[in-house]
Parts: sequence; C-alpha cells; structure tokens
Amino acid sequence: MGEIDLDGPEPLFEQVAAAITRRIAAGTYQVGRRIPAVRAIADEFGVSQSTAEAAVRLLRERGLTRATHGRGTFVIAKPEEPAADA
Repeated sequence: MGEIDLDGPEPLFEQVAAAITRRIAAGTYQVGRRIPAVRAIADEFGVSQSTAEAAVRLLRERGLTRATHGRGTFVIAKPEEPAADA
C-alpha cells in the first residue's frame, strides 16, 4: 500500500489518482486496457469507495481514462511527459 500518506496534506483521492497515473506511465495499466474496479482500488489503497470514485473521476477529467457502461474504466492515454527544457 505505501503509495499514499493517510495523514498527509494532499487529499487522498489525489494521491490515489497520482499512484494510478504513475502505473499508467510505467505501463502497468496499458492504453486500451482496463484499470481495476473502484471497489478493488478502495481495498488496495485502504480508502473509501467514494474516495476511489473521486480518484477515477479525476483520471477521466485529466483525459487518461474513459468509462464504458457495464465494462469498466479503460486507459485511453498516457500522462504527458514534462518538457525537458521546462
């Protein structure tokens, strides 16, 4: 679990979204493949389902995933790499 800080200042849903984003960037969750269900994310990270839902919603808002009714949430893009000269 050690990817999130339950007592840290950053909201839990943002920490969970960041952890999943890192997995997408690393190829653990590949473009075109499904990410775990909200319940599984909640269980893995030790957060409520509403926190896990907020994390998944944030990934959609950032354009990384798309929900397909009855099928799950799929990765549609890798996160943008920061510019080397920035």
